[in-house]
Amino acid sequence: YDWVYDHMQYDKSVPGWGLGDVAYCLKVGKGNCTDFHTLFIALARASGIPARWNIGFPLAYGDGTAGAPQEVKGYHCWAEFYAPGAGWVPVDISEARKHPELKEYFFGALSGNRVLFTRARDAPLESDGTGRRLNYFIYPVARADGQDVSSEWTFRYTDEPSAAHASVRGADPLSGPVLR
Repeated sequence: YDWVYDHMQYDKSVPGWGLGDVAYCLKVGKGNCTDFHTLFIALARASGIPARWNIGFPLAYGDGTAGAPQEVKGYHCWAEFYAPGAGWVPVDISEARKHPELKEYFFGALSGNRVLFTRARDAPLESDGTGRRLNYFIYPVARADGQDVSSEWTFRYTDEPSAAHASVRGADPLSGPVLR
């Protein structure tokens, strides 16, 4: 965690970011959440520590629009490593780089403004018969007659206040519930 934090910068200005390419991360030292957590997972696994990838959607925190649909813009990913006796421990190094004052927090805790979508990298598209694999699966994928199909799409959610928010352990330093 500390090594990736110290050797990576959150920076999407250099071509090649966002692919989760370990060699790129080591050479350039810049990227987005995909790059940070791919490097973390590679280092953990090389050290014999089980680690896995998580990708989902970031949600806006309560901004006075509860009950109104809100559009999800982009994706966010994070990692988990397995610690005997503790289970899967979350880490979000890219958020820690964006909020250095929360570096310790993001080792073992996540902000509550996220929804997990998949845990897959290099995901096979078995039904298309091509053997293609997705680098990561977060956005809709469709094929018809052997051709990729594209269309406009959006993800929306509605923020509904509930008692569940109050029952989550701890307070989120980014203004939402803590997920542990």
